Amino acid sequence: MNARRDFLIALGAGALAAPLASFAQQQHKVWRIGVLAPTASDSKPGEPNPYALAFLAEMQAAGLAFGVDYVIETRYADGDYERLPALANELVRLNVDILMPVSPVAARAAQKASATLPIVFIGVPDPVGLGMAASLARPGGNLTGLASFYAELIPKQLELLKSIVPKATRVAFLANASIEKGTAAEQTVRGIMQKLGMRLQIVSVESAEQLPRAFAAMTRERAGAFIALADASFVRDRRQIAELALKHRLPSFFANRENVQAGGLVSYGENIVELFAQAARYVGKIMKGARPADLPIEQPTKFHLAINRRTAAALKLSIPPELLVRADEVIE
Repeated sequence: MNARRDFLIALGAGALAAPLASFAQQQHKVWRIGVLAPTASDSKPGEPNPYALAFLAEMQAAGLAFGVDYVIETRYADGDYERLPALANELVRLNVDILMPVSPVAARAAQKASATLPIVFIGVPDPVGLGMAASLARPGGNLTGLASFYAELIPKQLELLKSIVPKATRVAFLANASIEKGTAAEQTVRGIMQKLGMRLQIVSVESAEQLPRAFAAMTRERAGAFIALADASFVRDRRQIAELALKHRLPSFFANRENVQAGGLVSYGENIVELFAQAARYVGKIMKGARPADLPIEQPTKFHLAINRRTAAALKLSIPPELLVRADEVIE
């Protein structure tokens, strides 16, 4: 119940009233969309969920009303990635019409749970290489959605780090112990760091409770800055991570703008809010008769650079003027 409320709080009580009142009167098909994600949003009680807002607004723009044309079932793993297969199977048993997994791990779980249900994934790097599609242009199966360029963005994040913290010779990478070991992201990091002549420290955590120990390890090894590898749990725990980074005087770099809005230093990556809006467009097309096999997988074309000048001032760092000009978002 809490996970469902977390997604639907974006509507507000007033918005729910009219559609649900007429729900029983509807004779047409009411689609059931199953959302599967590693973690729920950490929105405070009563706060709108920005991802849900984007999804619902895009569905409304397509003429699809919540409670009238579709309902949503949400299942979150609370950071325990091993729960995702069971949760995916649970959604299938609930007879959802479309699965919408968020993250590559959730997408793999959804793929194993059903070979026939339409699946619209969000944030999967290299879906062809992972065996989720025959090609980006024509996926050919029951999966389509939005690919991720995260591993390819790491060089850009390191470039930003070097421009802001030029004296850093050792960089820590904060990783999720459940999924990062041996991934393309880690391999990319090691190769780039070797070329730059920089020392790499990978600090892995399995839960938020391990974050203080992780930052203590970064400080002990004299890391000059850290990059948090893209992971839903690091977005969920963004406030704690920002506080620990300031406490340990560590410049912080992220893939998600939400981390910078919470007090991180710099982010460069895909806009998650926009990804949810794009996913809604896919879901709407499938509801109107399109097949996932025929819907090309989209790759991100726009990347968001966010800089928190308050955090830079607290760390006594100077942000190059050219970066401030290029930034999509500057928090003063």
